[in-house]
Amino acid sequence: MIRIGIYGYGNLARGVEAAIKKNDDMELVGVFTRRDPKTVKINTANVNVYSNDDILKFKDKIDVLIICGGSRTDLPKQTPELVKYFNVVDSFDTHAHVNEHYNNVEKNAFETKHIGVISCGWDPGMFSLNRCIMESILPDGNTYTFWGKGVSQGHSDAIRRIDGVLDARQYTVPVEAALEAVRSGKNPNLTTREKHTRLCYVVAKDPKDYARIENEIKTMPDYFADYDTTVNFISQEELDKNHKGIPHGGFVIRSGKTSDGIKHVVEYSLKLDSNPEFTGSILVAYARGAYRLAKRGECGCRTVFDFAPRDISRLSYEELLHNSL
Repeated sequence: MIRIGIYGYGNLARGVEAAIKKNDDMELVGVFTRRDPKTVKINTANVNVYSNDDILKFKDKIDVLIICGGSRTDLPKQTPELVKYFNVVDSFDTHAHVNEHYNNVEKNAFETKHIGVISCGWDPGMFSLNRCIMESILPDGNTYTFWGKGVSQGHSDAIRRIDGVLDARQYTVPVEAALEAVRSGKNPNLTTREKHTRLCYVVAKDPKDYARIENEIKTMPDYFADYDTTVNFISQEELDKNHKGIPHGGFVIRSGKTSDGIKHVVEYSLKLDSNPEFTGSILVAYARGAYRLAKRGECGCRTVFDFAPRDISRLSYEELLHNSL
């Protein structure tokens, strides 16, 4: 059994917890939270909740620690620190800072002989893999990535970190005209702003702060500054009633040609009822991969590009050959 720890307990962690139950080669050892453990109720019987301060007591009891913090402020600090003591997996999704995060984790993981898997969600993650495969097969072409319509956990979390914000949901919405132009094989040149809009629903503590909060959202680098963004201030009751779910999805499309006049369009798409549950399932699969790499004596930082499919599969190689080829 692969012994898993969960660090942080929000929507993503609950998705990880649900995924562990679907994998019979794994067991949840414990959940670690910055909140008072007595106030946190989890969905797994006979598993305890501990304070983050107790994590180092479990160095020999956890095979892989899945870190479920936010990309804006948590993961840049937590992952490089925790990889000193554990094999870890995170879902860091700030594309502009992936290289920096990789280097920080690589240094500590290599020095302490651990595996640190970063940016392991659906984008970056599954979409990254598909971009790599499509571009390798069709080198003469263009790649387009569209997200949504759906709730972005990372962007919603970034809004909630703004002073005076009580709660928030952020929807990423593809521009339909741009999406259709790509699918038709026209190979348009699209700016970031031309591909998506961002729609925010925000519960603020004081209406006097609306203008400041809206400005902070719209000018936030790496999240909103490059997009047409609409901010709506609503009550907590309205947010709970109309924006309770966390659906998401998106498309990676490669449009290219193999010779003059011979065009191809390849599309990978996701339609998710629950963004955190799907992301949690990816994290759990790559936790298996991290465990196997560590058992082989490997160390350092890894991304989805570094794993053979067999490393993350529950099946033996013989079963993969029989069932999936």
